[in-house]
Amino acid sequence: PNLLRARIAANEASAASSVRKIATAEFAYTSAYPTVGYAPTLAELGGVPPCTPSSTTACILDSVLSTGVKSGYQFVAKGVTGSGGLNTAFVAGSAPENFNVTGVRYFCIVTDGVLRSDPGTAGNPPAGDLGTCLAYPVAQ
Repeated sequence: PNLLRARIAANEASAASSVRKIATAEFAYTSAYPTVGYAPTLAELGGVPPCTPSSTTACILDSVLSTGVKSGYQFVAKGVTGSGGLNTAFVAGSAPENFNVTGVRYFCIVTDGVLRSDPGTAGNPPAGDLGTCLAYPVAQ
């Protein structure tokens, strides 16, 4: 039991860090591709090496994280379309792949850059919209 809890803690720390990295990549993406705004999906932030930067493979995020699975967690990132067809906001979220084995907390971040976490229940997907993420408490 202690080893399992230690592994869960390590996976959760990795997931929180990864969600922050996704947010940083989103800010870099919107600076690099202002005609798009924030990246439409997680895949656009990455790219398989050797990577050629473009709006569909920005090469900003590592190729492992941009696949959507890392360290027992699944990840999602979505741009939110605003005026003029630009993605004026984003949401990035994570959820344990196997609840109570790989993790027990869900993490997300939106355009405000504040990490939020929720001690969710089994079977929930990563927060994929602004309302779901904003309902999570601010991470401690």
